Amino acid sequence: MVSVDSPAFDPRVVARAHRAVEPLHNNVYFAPEHDERLTAVGLRPGRMCYFAGRAAPMGPVGPGVVAATFYNFSPSLVARHIPRAWTLASPEEVVAARFGAARASLTRLLGDAAGSPEVAELAGLLREACSVLTPEARPLYAGHADLLWPDEPVLELWHGATLLREHRGDGHLAALLRAGLTGLEALITHVVTGRGFSEHGARVTRGWSEEDWTATVASLTERGLLADGQLTAEGADLRARIEAETDELSAAPWAHLGPERTARVVELGRGLSARLVAAGAYPAELFPARG
Repeated sequence: MVSVDSPAFDPRVVARAHRAVEPLHNNVYFAPEHDERLTAVGLRPGRMCYFAGRAAPMGPVGPGVVAATFYNFSPSLVARHIPRAWTLASPEEVVAARFGAARASLTRLLGDAAGSPEVAELAGLLREACSVLTPEARPLYAGHADLLWPDEPVLELWHGATLLREHRGDGHLAALLRAGLTGLEALITHVVTGRGFSEHGARVTRGWSEEDWTATVASLTERGLLADGQLTAEGADLRARIEAETDELSAAPWAHLGPERTARVVELGRGLSARLVAAGAYPAELFPARG
């Protein structure tokens, strides 16, 4: 871990780099190529493709492992698709199909830029950033880190962005656990900030019922973290501390690159991510503030 007292650590830079790079990974979840490629190897469309696709690098794990490592999904939703997915396609087949989906999605969304020097440059920078990542207590990252690096620049870019995303995500779960938030509590307290998913999008994609959501809002209100459906000062402080700890736990790759190369990652990542957004990578009904 990089100490917050270290001159190499700047939480603003860490968060900025994460925001610039993450769309290069997560666009695939909303791409038609994702279901097309994964159903072609035997999976059922929709949630099964998402759960199996993201979990496959860990092997044929059960629903408990998927719910634990994904954190904010309803366990009952996960259990409807895992472990059945592994009876339809092997993890190895799913991993290969997912790489194919990532290639197709990024190539379509980036257009002429997919084969540009900027993609190759950013891919190299991300690969170097990932060279200092470690797997301890980061199971989802560790599974992906066991995969071989692709040679093709656009896939090297996606794999690097994926490793950074899952490494940061595992650290984020540690911060949420330390803060005493369940998966649904974490989801709700994030949604009410107005960043990311709308409430409808969060409930639909994460599989929570209206009753689950209402009961958890009531519980968070009783704890003093919400009032009238918004974060209280105490709730906002808790979320800020979670994000700060997440940044601290994911600072190592950017400290390794240093200020100049990290700034270049941000510049390149923002430019390519803007192309994805402009090409319609994200559904507006799920991300009303995106654009």
